[in-house]
Amino acid sequence: MPVSDRVAILLDGEFVKKALGVFYYTAEPLCRTAVHPLDATVIDFAKTSVFRLNTRLIDAMEHEPDVAVRRGTLAHQGWEIGGAAIAELLSRRKTNIVPKDVIPKIQQKGVDMRIGLDIASLALKRLVAAMVVVSGDADLVPAMKLARREGLRVFLDTLGRTSVRSELKVHADRVL
Repeated sequence: MPVSDRVAILLDGEFVKKALGVFYYTAEPLCRTAVHPLDATVIDFAKTSVFRLNTRLIDAMEHEPDVAVRRGTLAHQGWEIGGAAIAELLSRRKTNIVPKDVIPKIQQKGVDMRIGLDIASLALKRLVAAMVVVSGDADLVPAMKLARREGLRVFLDTLGRTSVRSELKVHADRVL
């Protein structure tokens, strides 16, 4: 297949969890324990349903043809009050915080960098003529600008989310 017919699809896995013929970026499921700050219970993230679901999804994606999984990491960065609890506190339907209101604050690390490096590599090596970036992360703007300067068509799909920063949309040839 000539390069002019090739398109790469780069999918931010945490932005959307779908199986497509793509580069799929996500973080390894969090596999550690933490002590809850209110009731001192030990939470083993590797034994949660979220861990099992994400592990199965990543394993299945890796075995799909034409899919390259790029893995970042997850970091437990303390605790925070969940959105539902905050809403109840603000509406005065709740007056105190209970242990289930405090949730782990988990952040994905290294995924944006991997997406950006692949965008740059695909552009500089002229491996594709176009790419579809499925994300809402403005950290990808420098890589998208590089790809466009190298002559690639860059399409952005935000999956209909309107809350993405405008600079992300500005540096795409077309928003899908």
